[in-house]
Amino acid sequence: MSNPTLTIGIVAGEVSGDALGGDFMQQMNQLHPNIRWVGVGGQQMAAQGLNSLIEMSRLSVMGLIEVIKHLPDLVRAKKQILSAFFDEKIDIFIGIDAPDFNLRLGKSLKKQGIFCVQYVSPSIWAWRENRINSIKQATDLVLCLFPFELAVYQKHQHPAVCVGHPLLSKLHADTRPMPVRLHEFIQQTTAFGTATLKQASHRICLMAGSRNGEIHAILPLLLDSAKKIHDTLPNSQFILPVITPAQADLIRQIAQNTHPELLAALHILHNSNQKPSDLSLSHACMNVSDVVVLASGTATLECLLLNRPMVVVYKMNKLSFAIAQRLIKIPYVALPNILAHGQTGKAIVPELIQHHATAETVSAEVFGILNNQQAQIQLLQQTTETLRADSHHGAAQSVLQSYFQNKL
Repeated sequence: MSNPTLTIGIVAGEVSGDALGGDFMQQMNQLHPNIRWVGVGGQQMAAQGLNSLIEMSRLSVMGLIEVIKHLPDLVRAKKQILSAFFDEKIDIFIGIDAPDFNLRLGKSLKKQGIFCVQYVSPSIWAWRENRINSIKQATDLVLCLFPFELAVYQKHQHPAVCVGHPLLSKLHADTRPMPVRLHEFIQQTTAFGTATLKQASHRICLMAGSRNGEIHAILPLLLDSAKKIHDTLPNSQFILPVITPAQADLIRQIAQNTHPELLAALHILHNSNQKPSDLSLSHACMNVSDVVVLASGTATLECLLLNRPMVVVYKMNKLSFAIAQRLIKIPYVALPNILAHGQTGKAIVPELIQHHATAETVSAEVFGILNNQQAQIQLLQQTTETLRADSHHGAAQSVLQSYFQNKL
């Protein structure tokens, strides 16, 4: 393959998208050495050569009501990004997740003859299958993360390939570090003692999500649950990995306002010195925990691949939830359960959503897992093995092949 200079526009809207984007850019840079990157991303994409046009946080908006609230700025962001892409004369556009935003970009760009790719399929297998029409208008190729997603594209005769999730090659249960090694992965933001962690009767990881909106919506539930657990297990310790010092401060303030008596048992951590090649702080914290209580999202896949027992929770704006509840056609929202349901028809992890998510229900599920960890671990292992067998990698290769074939 010849190596003409390619100018690629790429947009990620949140932390999980930044991780996918960084991995994709690394693959592309290895396969094609002459690439100019333009777009929006975070630290991992910056490490691969992207100077972000705007702050990625401007696109990190969740829920119908929240999107409406931020709509004027989202419109401004779209115009700014499109203007830059046209000025730079990009050859390829890669939208990383964030389909509501990226498909709108793709629709405008595809009309101008730019090859458009959506990396991470919109959840048309779960709800609003008629969105396939807008996906066709906005993309030349869809990169799916999971095998079960391909069926809907085959049904509607639109190009799509399953490239597998990059985490499949990075996370394995046998990479779990011993607790004594935790200090190798963290930078302290509280008086965190590894001795205290090792002496804890139980270690529980709490993860409210990567967005501030999720933290405000979900963290109070996690802290209420931690209080109930700690009342029964006073030697338990709680680990809370976060992305930024600002989020660490936010979580500490919420904890101070709601359960100050828990602060001695809470370890709120971030790692500002982390390199892209490092085992992430969140993975290290999952690894040394007996149970992970976390918001539904990409972190549930990470927990699955590490074979760590989990309880999945989620809370959102009541109106957004009511609308979503009417539209969603699958019985589960947690990715481990969606994957397992496709394989066996059964859920493998507890998921507590909206009014079902209370301190009583969460703590009860945690106690149940602590009494029999191995039962869930075995189900996680079975689901992970099947997923690895059915997935394959090659996101960058798929894009390059499709792009050059399209030019013939």
